[in-house]
Amino acid sequence: MTGTARGNAGQSAAPTSATSPAKPGQSRFTIPDEAVLALLGRRDENLKVAEELLTADIHVRGNEVTLSGEPGDVAFADRVFAELVTLASRGQQLGPDAVRRTVAMLSAGGTESPAEVLSLDIVSRRGRTIRPKTLNQKRYVDAIDQHTVVFCIGPAGTGKTYLAMAKAVQALQAKQVNRIILTRPAVEAGERLGFLPGTLYEKIDPYLRPLYDALHDMVDPDSIPRLMQAGTIEVAPLAYMRGRAQPVGTPVLTPDGFRAIGELEVGDLVIGSNGEPTPVLGVYPQGPKKIYRLTTQDGASTLCSEDHLWAVKTRDDSRRGKPWRVVETKELVGKLRVAHYRRWELPLLSGPVALPEREVPIDPYVLGLLLGDGCLTGSTTPSVATQDPELAEAIGALVPGIQARWKSEPDYVLNRVRRPGESVTTANPITKVLRDLELCGTSSHTKFVPELYLNNSAEVRLAVLQGLLDSGGGPVTQRDRTCRIQYGTTSPRLKDDVLALVRSLGGVAYVRSRPAAARRPGKVNGRDVPYRHDSYVMDIRLPVGVEPFRLGRKLDKYRASGGGRPMRFIDRIEPAGVEDAVCIQVAAADSLYVTEDYLLTHNTLNEAFIILDEAQNTSPEQMKMFLTRLGFGSKIVVTGDVTQVDLPGGTQSGLKVVQGILGDVEDVHFSTLSSNDVVRHKLVGEIVDAYDRWAAVNQQDDQDARRSGPRGQARRGR
Repeated sequence: MTGTARGNAGQSAAPTSATSPAKPGQSRFTIPDEAVLALLGRRDENLKVAEELLTADIHVRGNEVTLSGEPGDVAFADRVFAELVTLASRGQQLGPDAVRRTVAMLSAGGTESPAEVLSLDIVSRRGRTIRPKTLNQKRYVDAIDQHTVVFCIGPAGTGKTYLAMAKAVQALQAKQVNRIILTRPAVEAGERLGFLPGTLYEKIDPYLRPLYDALHDMVDPDSIPRLMQAGTIEVAPLAYMRGRAQPVGTPVLTPDGFRAIGELEVGDLVIGSNGEPTPVLGVYPQGPKKIYRLTTQDGASTLCSEDHLWAVKTRDDSRRGKPWRVVETKELVGKLRVAHYRRWELPLLSGPVALPEREVPIDPYVLGLLLGDGCLTGSTTPSVATQDPELAEAIGALVPGIQARWKSEPDYVLNRVRRPGESVTTANPITKVLRDLELCGTSSHTKFVPELYLNNSAEVRLAVLQGLLDSGGGPVTQRDRTCRIQYGTTSPRLKDDVLALVRSLGGVAYVRSRPAAARRPGKVNGRDVPYRHDSYVMDIRLPVGVEPFRLGRKLDKYRASGGGRPMRFIDRIEPAGVEDAVCIQVAAADSLYVTEDYLLTHNTLNEAFIILDEAQNTSPEQMKMFLTRLGFGSKIVVTGDVTQVDLPGGTQSGLKVVQGILGDVEDVHFSTLSSNDVVRHKLVGEIVDAYDRWAAVNQQDDQDARRSGPRGQARRGR
């Protein structure tokens, strides 16, 4: 039997099967019995294709194959059969397509073995295995393993998206990522979603259908709804990637205090989850967005869009040591409780907020003691009421020129220590400081922590809190439970300041109020004295390593029971209207930043495999927005065909310009597939080639017309 084909003279190979002596220009080898049927194919279809493609004569008798012809042709055919025998011996079902691709790869003269290329398994399901079918496809798959961002450009039918999807499923099954995000531009060929019939999801479904179809080939269809409901797999139009935002007025913590997120610019510093400053890498205005208010069980709350991202964990996740999940706000709505438990825990600061240290006029611990039990009217000498003499002594030791003098139980007067020759009218140092801090004249229901102490180093903030708790708080123990800290005040402003101090140190505080009218009057000299102001009782939890007391008796009791672990759970999520929103990207390793009430949130996708399909229909601005969503531990694969751009006239394709922008960036790779890599009907490859030739001819005609000037263009127009 003979055939006409494109042989590659001068190449040699050693067949994988045993060979027997042969004449010059002839090769003879035996096919293993178990590989004969797979190699020859049904009704010898593989053999017939080999005869068409190879120049050498092929003779098969039983399981013995003889090749004859020119030495170069025989050597090349020998290599082809060696690769095919290897594939067949591995139990692969060979078809005519595998024979064609093996011949094509060896004809290209590369060093890669076709058997290795065609047997690289990616994902298997129900006996069907997905693997690359061409050399360029294998290089593309290898690039995904080796690089963080991969662009694959090629015509339709080359498996760009399908292979990326297979790698995504493989990464999810291997737990290399926590979620898969599939996206593509929703509007093609100038269409507008608003004019399409149906609901929003019915409008966008046709654009996303190819992604769904590929997903169903690789994942059990019954599990897909569950995975999508849990946020493990997300399929969304590209525009939805922009929706992870907060209203422009939402406070975000910076080293200089809270600032509106809408005021932030690239390069500004915000506070990350470890309490340290982290730079803003991107700011993306979103326009009007549907907004929700997320509130936690400790009363903290913030505003965000329905697609805003949250790191959450369930009790089961914590017990099993699982990492934080990243889910959208809308995925949490209606799923906030399991039985009587709150389902979703939010992360807390892993370290105290690191704000710049600022010089203070009085020791912060002393200020806390004075705010807790001090008399700050300014009309008399400052004093403090306490049953613990060591607190009064601490004030005298920490404030130069002050002596705590016992007056009567439990009052201590803080007198200025006079030195010889000093004027009698010299102001009391504490009184002077209180005036400078605008605390002089405040009473129990109007006291506050000055901004200078609130926005200061962690050491200063902790010292203020310790002074407040030593004078006005204490440990509360319960049988078989860890110790919580309780603090009470009648000042609404001081209550908020204590909340800020606790949260900035990584703790949580629960506040309950006691209306004055509902409280039983106290007794003074046998007569009732009603309460005039509402009081606020705070239950506080601080992280390990942050000690709330300096007073010996309180600290010993707290250490004996342990402070437990502060936790924060989502309590409710409620619609809050529509507002202009903006999203930011930060450089922190976990992409978290601190928003109002010291809640931790983020907009970037960590531990995710993200695929952008049909990327030729993105603008350069959309491409930048998408790429900057990349989080740590994630991969991005961008696929598209630059010959099929459906953008409105005059709009550049983001896929066309991105190579010139990112071509030299490390860890970004560009793969190119051609008509030779088409894995659909072989006619598709021929169609692609025909259109390429047509485009080349038209381009040449346009160039000739431009050279010939207006007259030439007019002739071409006729």
